[in-house]
Amino acid sequence: MNTRWRLWTFVVLLWLISTVIDRLWWNLYAGLPSWDQADYLNSALDHGRALGILPGGEWRGFDSLLDLSPKIPPLASLVNGTVIALAGDAPEKAAWSLSLWHGLLLFAVASWGLKLSGQMVALIAVVLVAFAPALVHLRMDYLLEMPLTSVASLAILRIGCWWHPKTGARWYQAFIASFLCLVAVLVKQSALLILLPALIWAALAAFNRNKSYRYQLFAGFGLFAVGLFPWLHHNWITTIGGTNRAVFESAAREGDPSLWTVSNWLWYPVILPVQLGWLMLLVGVSGLFLWFFLRKRNLSILEGQSFSHDDFYAWRWLIVTLILGWLLTTINPNKGDRYIAPLLPLLLLLLSRGWLQWGLWIKSSGPRYLNRFLPTALFAGFLALLPAAWLSQSQRISHRHDGPLEEIVLMAGGGNPDAVPTTLIVVPSTPDLNQHNVSYFGRRMGGRLVGRQLGSSPEDIEPVLGYATWVVLAEGDQGSVRDSAVLLDKAIRESDVFDEIARFPRQTGGSYSLWKRNLKSPYAESFARKFPSLAVGLADGLQGLEPLFSEVAVHHMLDGHFLYRQEVQEMALRRLEQNRSDLQANWTLGLLAVLANRPSEASHYFAELELISPETPWPSIYRCVVILADWKPWQASHVVQQAQRLHANDLLQGLDDLSSVLGGAVWRLSSAQRSIPRAIKLVEQSLTSQK
Repeated sequence: MNTRWRLWTFVVLLWLISTVIDRLWWNLYAGLPSWDQADYLNSALDHGRALGILPGGEWRGFDSLLDLSPKIPPLASLVNGTVIALAGDAPEKAAWSLSLWHGLLLFAVASWGLKLSGQMVALIAVVLVAFAPALVHLRMDYLLEMPLTSVASLAILRIGCWWHPKTGARWYQAFIASFLCLVAVLVKQSALLILLPALIWAALAAFNRNKSYRYQLFAGFGLFAVGLFPWLHHNWITTIGGTNRAVFESAAREGDPSLWTVSNWLWYPVILPVQLGWLMLLVGVSGLFLWFFLRKRNLSILEGQSFSHDDFYAWRWLIVTLILGWLLTTINPNKGDRYIAPLLPLLLLLLSRGWLQWGLWIKSSGPRYLNRFLPTALFAGFLALLPAAWLSQSQRISHRHDGPLEEIVLMAGGGNPDAVPTTLIVVPSTPDLNQHNVSYFGRRMGGRLVGRQLGSSPEDIEPVLGYATWVVLAEGDQGSVRDSAVLLDKAIRESDVFDEIARFPRQTGGSYSLWKRNLKSPYAESFARKFPSLAVGLADGLQGLEPLFSEVAVHHMLDGHFLYRQEVQEMALRRLEQNRSDLQANWTLGLLAVLANRPSEASHYFAELELISPETPWPSIYRCVVILADWKPWQASHVVQQAQRLHANDLLQGLDDLSSVLGGAVWRLSSAQRSIPRAIKLVEQSLTSQK
């Protein structure tokens, strides 16, 4: 009789017990979500609304759904948003999704253990995963690392099943592995840090084996590409920019060690005792040494139990992918304890073999009287892991964030589906009050209040005094803000534009104050009226870009709902009804399409401007850029070649060579190496001269 049902029963029970403990913590000790946590909660709320399953939202098409994930893929937020629809939008209720992801992780690890050595390794591994402080932390922190860790672990397992020289090379294995890789990347693109080494190794193996492997490899890659294409095509520019800020700029800002230093290569090994606990690590590592020296003497712990032998190929796959994943993660300039999390289940699987080895040694070589107490000793060992996990959570409880966030949001009109769309300007930025958690609490239960932060530049003062309705300030610690935020704070207090509505004490000292624009202070000129003149500035070329996007960026903070866009669009369309050749209307609608990430629509209006204003190259240049952004290099090449017949310049030549090379004209590489740097230099000089 197959006894695996006992293992899976144990896994389910372990998950249920873990979930009960997690829910107790969330309901009794969870505080306000901080910056990152609130950002991911907002993303889940956005996607739930876009699916039409949460109050305040409706289905507006696939492009509108993709608009919500400009930097990080949408899959986790789609799942989490669905959980919010079922469980509720309070942060502790939204965290039910973490329990689901944790269940998937336990399933993945148990499946790994069965492939490696059998049921005992699987059993030990799931216990280690459930007790590891770092993974306990991620179960109770609303981040993407728990879903990423679970799906990435499962993806690497399935790649290994397909790669296996004896039991692999099945078509269904290839498609399952490809699908899970797609799922992992659609949760978070950093999954590639641990998937790429595994995929490269598997691909090299495929080319050294029979044709079936190669055909399956290409088919799997095709499935992956087709699944990733819609999101990547829609958001590739913001994804690249966001990745640069998150990886390189963040590493420089936080002072992470350089690649060529010892501290860089020891960064993750040094924190392992904290992440896993000394006991888990020492027993596992020492057991691995014992396994290495006594590997030929392994015996089953329980006589007569179905217990598979170690699978050499499966262990090699685990160890090599673990080492290569650690190597690539270490090369990544940005360091953080949660960035290594997707590799922890693989490491714990390896350590579980060390734990098992001690049992095998006692069974075969230890004192006979210990054999009777072996199950008890193993259980005691598991219990001994609890203090490390408990200590980790106790420290978190002592650092939880509490504050008057809910009271501030409710007083400003948040959490009310019948209120008008409102933007609350948040000048301080602290863990218990920032633009992200203001937005989340302001939009709970169908609310229509969003938070936006200003104060990063002294130039923010005039727009805030001219357009803002609600502002929240801090007395005391301002949090992670620049000195210019203090200038904005002072300007608001000393102006007669805003009245202080209420003041809320903070547990850490100081207070927050809520300010509202008074009736005697009119707003500045409507941005909707100002926008068309800014759009026409695009006709001046690069000189018009800096003032345009500077004003748009600030106003997008002041108008977090982008309410101006509908009014601007309606005015422009009315002008077009009267005159299809209206310059202002076409520039306005073209710019609106660019800001909304609709390249095809923007191309249409820039094409109209090419006909209306044949004397200037700028409509053609903008059209070429948006067509390239839409991944249509051949069409862009045609547009720019037509423009060069009328307006030959370095910028057009650079775009011509770039679009041609991207379209497959590799013979233009030599020309591109000369023209593209000249075009870039021209753009940089023009932008620099405006500052």
